Amino acid sequence: MTITAKSMTNISRRGLLAGAGGLSFCLALGADGGQLIASANAKGAGHAQSPWVRISPDGVITIYSAGAEMGQGSLTSLPLILAEEMDADWSKVAVEFAPADKEIYGYTNRRGKSMGIVGSRAVRNYYTQLRLAGAQVRKVLLAKAAKKMGVDVASLKTEPSVVIHAASGRRLTYGELAADGVVPTTLPKVTKSELKKESDFRLIGKSVARVDIPAKVNGTATFAMDIQRPGMVYASTIHSPVQGGKPVSWNDAELKALPGITDVVKLKTGVAIVGKTWQQVVDARFEFKGKWKSEKAKGFNSENALAADYEKIFADPGAKVNSLDKKGDFKTALSGSAKRFKSEYRSDLGYHAQMEPLNATAQFNAAGDRVEVWDGSQSPDRCRTAIAKALGFKEEQVTHTQCYMGGGFGRRSLGDYAVEAALVAKAVGRPVKLIWTREEDIAYGMFRPQSFHCLEAGMDASGKVVGWGHCVVGDGRRLLNSGIKIGYYKIPNQSIERRGVSHGIRLKHWRSVGHVFNVFSNESFIDEMASSEGVDPIDFRLQRMSITSKGRAVFEKVAAMSDWKRKRPAGHALGVSISERSGSLGAGVVEISLDRKTGQIKVHKVWLAVDGGVVVQPAAAKANLESGIIYGLSSVLKERATMQDGTVEQSNFNDYHVLRMSEAPEELHVDFVDSKTKPTGLGEIGNPFIGAAVANAFHKLTGKRLRHMPFTPDRVLEALKA
Repeated sequence: MTITAKSMTNISRRGLLAGAGGLSFCLALGADGGQLIASANAKGAGHAQSPWVRISPDGVITIYSAGAEMGQGSLTSLPLILAEEMDADWSKVAVEFAPADKEIYGYTNRRGKSMGIVGSRAVRNYYTQLRLAGAQVRKVLLAKAAKKMGVDVASLKTEPSVVIHAASGRRLTYGELAADGVVPTTLPKVTKSELKKESDFRLIGKSVARVDIPAKVNGTATFAMDIQRPGMVYASTIHSPVQGGKPVSWNDAELKALPGITDVVKLKTGVAIVGKTWQQVVDARFEFKGKWKSEKAKGFNSENALAADYEKIFADPGAKVNSLDKKGDFKTALSGSAKRFKSEYRSDLGYHAQMEPLNATAQFNAAGDRVEVWDGSQSPDRCRTAIAKALGFKEEQVTHTQCYMGGGFGRRSLGDYAVEAALVAKAVGRPVKLIWTREEDIAYGMFRPQSFHCLEAGMDASGKVVGWGHCVVGDGRRLLNSGIKIGYYKIPNQSIERRGVSHGIRLKHWRSVGHVFNVFSNESFIDEMASSEGVDPIDFRLQRMSITSKGRAVFEKVAAMSDWKRKRPAGHALGVSISERSGSLGAGVVEISLDRKTGQIKVHKVWLAVDGGVVVQPAAAKANLESGIIYGLSSVLKERATMQDGTVEQSNFNDYHVLRMSEAPEELHVDFVDSKTKPTGLGEIGNPFIGAAVANAFHKLTGKRLRHMPFTPDRVLEALKA
C-alpha cells in the first residue's frame, strides 16, 4: 500500500492521461450517482479530466481520493469503496489526493458541487457514486477479458485483481488487461441493482490498515507545515485585537529595520510581517505597534451578554423569531397539560483548538499569472475559489495541493489563512510560508457560538410528553440550529425557534456545530422530567417520549453495553443521553465521580451505541467516535473562550484549557447497531451526547443540576451550594 500527495503544477491533466500508461478512467459525479466516462470523452471546462482510477501494466491501481485526511480515515475509506466494487487487490492499490476541482471530484449537494469534508460527509456523500464507478471499472475489465479470451462475458468472474474463466481455468490479471491502454469510447452503464450484495463484500465492513499511518509514524507524511520551497521566506499576520478591526497605521520603518525582516504587507484584515526565518518573524511580532479602526465587536462583553442580554431577548415579545420547526399546536397542548416543565441552559464560546497551527505556503510562477498553494484544507475547492477571487484570477490559474492536516474540526474548511499566504507571496515576489501563531489563532479565532436556551414541555394525564418547546438565543444564525430538532422523539406538538443577535465576532462550524449545546439542553431537560416523575431515565425515553424504533434500538443497546441498572461503586453515578448528527443516531452513557472539595468531575467510563448504517471501516470508525468522545469531554469539562470589549481574553493553552491525557476516561466502549442502510456520518456523533450525559450523572450523584457548559470546577462548586 502506497500513498502520495503529488504536486500537479507542471503536469497537465491531458499529459497525465497520455503518459500514465495502462488504463485511465474518469468519473462524472452527479445527483443520481457516478458514472465513468472514457478519457477521450472526458471534457470539462475545455480540458481533459484527471482520472479517478488508473490501472498500470504492473497491476498497480491508483485511486484518487477526494476526501481530506485529518485523522478520520477517509483517505482509506473512499478508495476502498471503489476498490470493493471493482474487485481490486487492496495490497496493489495506491492512493493519491485528488486535485481541488469540484466539477470533477466533488459530490452533489443542495448547493451544487463540493469537495468539503465537513458534517461527516466523506463516506456518506461519496458511497454510492464510488460503488457505481468501481462496478463500472470491473465491467470494462470483464468485457476486455471476454474479447481477449474469445468467450462470453457471462462465463467470467472476478477475484481480487484478476478475471477468471472457470471452465478453462484461464486467468488474466488487471495489469495484463490494462497493458494495451485502450478504454472503450463508450463505457457500459451500471445501475444500483448490479452492485455487490453485502454478503459478497471483501473490503467494506472488514477493517484494513489505514493508508496514512505508516507515513505518519515514520515521519514522511507531508503536512502543510512541512512544505519547503527554494527561496522561501516566512510570514505571520497580526490582526486587530478587537475582532473585525482594520489596520490604519503601524511602525513600518522600525519593523523593517529589525534583523531578517524583509517586508511588511498590509492586508484587509491585518498586517503580515515577512522575514528570512520564522524566529525573526516571531521576534518582530513583539515589536509591532499599530492603530486599528474598530468595528462592531468593540464593547462586546460575552459573559454579560450570556448572563443577562440573551434572556431579555427571549422575554421580549417584539424580538424577531425564526421558526425552525412546528408540529401540531404547542401552545394549546401546553396550556392543557396535566403537568408542565420549564428550564434554562447556557453554553460558552468554544475554540477549535486544532493542534497544527493554521498555515499555508504559496508560490507564483515567473510570469506571476499562476499560483500554487500548499494547504491542509477540509475544502480544497473552496480554498482554491477564495484564493482566485482574492487575486483576481480565474480558478484554473490556482493550483491547490492538498496536504495532511493536524486537526480541522470545521476551522480548516475556510482558507482565510491560505488567502493571506497567496496575497503576501504576490506582494513580496517570493515563495511564502505564512503561519498564524497560536495566540493569533485564538485572538482572531472563529468560535462556536455561545447560546441561551429556554425549554418548555407538557405531559398529559398518563405521563406522556405531548408538548415540546425550545428557543435558542445567540449569534451565529444557522450555527445555532443544528441538533435542535428532535425527530427521534415523535412528540405531536412542537415549537422550535431561534432568536438572533449579532455581535460582529467571527463564528464558525465547530465539530458537531450546534448539536453540542442543543443536545445538552434537550437531553438534560428530559432527565429533569424523568427525575421529577421518579422514572428511570432510559425507561422514560422509551415509554414517555414517543421514541422511534431507531432511537429505541440505540438506547437498548447502550443499556446492555453499560449494564445500565447495575449498582455502581460508592461515589460513582451514570448519566445517559441521545446523540445525533449527520443522519446517524446514537445513545451514550458515562460513569463519573466528583471531588467535592475541588469541584473536579472525573469521567471514568464511556459507552456509546450508534446506528450509522453500513460501516465501511469498523476499526477506523470506532477510533473516529472515540476521538469525538474525547473532544466532547474536553469542551464539556474545560473549554471556554470569553471576550471583553470585543477582545478575546484567552491567549494560548495556558489559559484556554483542554483535556489532558491524565484526565481522559479509563475506558471507552463503542459499538454499532447492525444496519443495512447506506452509511451515515460518524465523524461528529461522538461529541453531542457528552454534555447531557455528564450533567445527568452529576444530578444522579448530587441531586444538583449543571445548566451552564463547560462544567468548570467553579461552576460545579456553585451548583453544589445551590
